[in-house]
Amino acid sequence: MKRQLEILVKLQKIETETSGIKAELGQVSQKLEKLDDELHAFEQTLADEESSLNELKQKYRDYESDAQMNQSRVDKTTVKLRSVKTNKEYQALLKEIEDQKAKNSKIEDQMLECLDRWDEVEKSIAKKKQEHIELSEQLKNEKEVIARDVEQKKKKLAELDMTREEIAGMIEPNLLAKYNTTKSQQSEGLAVASVKNAVCSGCNMNIPPQMYNELHRRDALMFCPHCHRILYWDETTMTKNE
Repeated sequence: MKRQLEILVKLQKIETETSGIKAELGQVSQKLEKLDDELHAFEQTLADEESSLNELKQKYRDYESDAQMNQSRVDKTTVKLRSVKTNKEYQALLKEIEDQKAKNSKIEDQMLECLDRWDEVEKSIAKKKQEHIELSEQLKNEKEVIARDVEQKKKKLAELDMTREEIAGMIEPNLLAKYNTTKSQQSEGLAVASVKNAVCSGCNMNIPPQMYNELHRRDALMFCPHCHRILYWDETTMTKNE
């Protein structure tokens, strides 16, 4: 029974390692999606700035068109000045010219502000495009690292599966059946637990003194009265009193 318990412990360690690797592999898609989301978010920021730049260009063209229309009105009104016959009409036309020039002056200020913003956004876009190249390369490298890690883990899983089959074949069928039944009843999937200082490592509860003494002999299969795991006395955790 001692030898069989030792094999069960090995089997559990292999299964625990296998479960850990499978859990890590299960998170790979999430890691890849996170990297893609990071790139897409950056690309959206870049697209938003490019859209903002297009809006600024359109706004500048609109200002330019308005300024040209106002200047055209000024030119036409200036021509009219030559043919006016009364001072009142002359003053009215001058006032109209001044108003149009004032509008153009305001539009020119807006155009300058637009050009300044235009320059800022273009510089920001140029910087982000370079950052996009760098980020794309970085994420590509990270994906390659993940891909290599996945291959290594899959290879390790294959090795563990072979070892598990080999070890499972060394266990008595009845004992293996009890092991699998016990494992299915545990939320953590651990069927075997060591005992140290009369405490079950699976549930951290004390086992009866008589059971603890019998456990030292390792000549019978024993279960924790609390968590119902298969118990074994691990000599590597033996204290001076034991």
